[in-house]
Amino acid sequence: MNPHAAHSLSPLRLARSIIVNRSLIYSLSKREVIGRYRGSVMGILWSFFNPVLMLAVYTFVFSVVFKARWAGGSESKTEFALVLFAGLLIFNLFAECISRAPVLILSNVNYVKKIVFPLEILPIVALGSAAFHFLISLIVWIIFYLIFFGTPPATILLLPLILAPLILMILGLSWLLASLGVYLRDVGQMIGMVITVLMFLSPIFYPIAALPERYQAFMLINPLTFVIEQARNVMIWENVINWRLWLIWISISFLLAWVGFAWFQKTRKGFADVM
Repeated sequence: MNPHAAHSLSPLRLARSIIVNRSLIYSLSKREVIGRYRGSVMGILWSFFNPVLMLAVYTFVFSVVFKARWAGGSESKTEFALVLFAGLLIFNLFAECISRAPVLILSNVNYVKKIVFPLEILPIVALGSAAFHFLISLIVWIIFYLIFFGTPPATILLLPLILAPLILMILGLSWLLASLGVYLRDVGQMIGMVITVLMFLSPIFYPIAALPERYQAFMLINPLTFVIEQARNVMIWENVINWRLWLIWISISFLLAWVGFAWFQKTRKGFADVM
């Protein structure tokens, strides 16, 4: 392999790496999913029961204990649970990838020592593993919707388009944090706190309309706000995508992905020396 090509900053280099290593990405993602449940009695079934349990717990706490209701929705606790869980689907995909990003390289030292190993695919592998859990949770959501409300609206087919900016953003941040985590070991601790704060500053447990008007503008700066709100629009409220905002966020996310990848490629030469 040409060493200069391996460290190229070009998005075309990344696209080629993904295509060439697609089988490796699939194998590593599959190994991560299976490895997480290896040794447990129920095995991979935990990936199904976990979202069911969390859906029940969040429903009880927020709709029964706190008596929360969603603006514009009904008094149904089931509807509230599905609205809340739709937001958690998005946030959990983001959180699972970003929380792991700072240790992606540190936990794969053996790959760093292999000159020919494509380190740039590690964030994609982590995303693949998180995407599996996202799909299981989405299936749980759809099953509950079918039971209580019937067939989900046709607009739910737009969900992959809504996820596109989120996926690009996750990859960009993952490449950036994976590199920083090698040189600054405190990044992992900091990211844990940031994710916790971000969970409560995203419209997951409450709608934006519940905030005083002067704070709503700050909420809109949060990149997760757009994805969560638009996901609910197509999954529950039968609204189409706000295409103007989608174009803005897909452009920003693409730029972030490229910057993150370029930073990763620029700094990867020093990984072996530091580790």
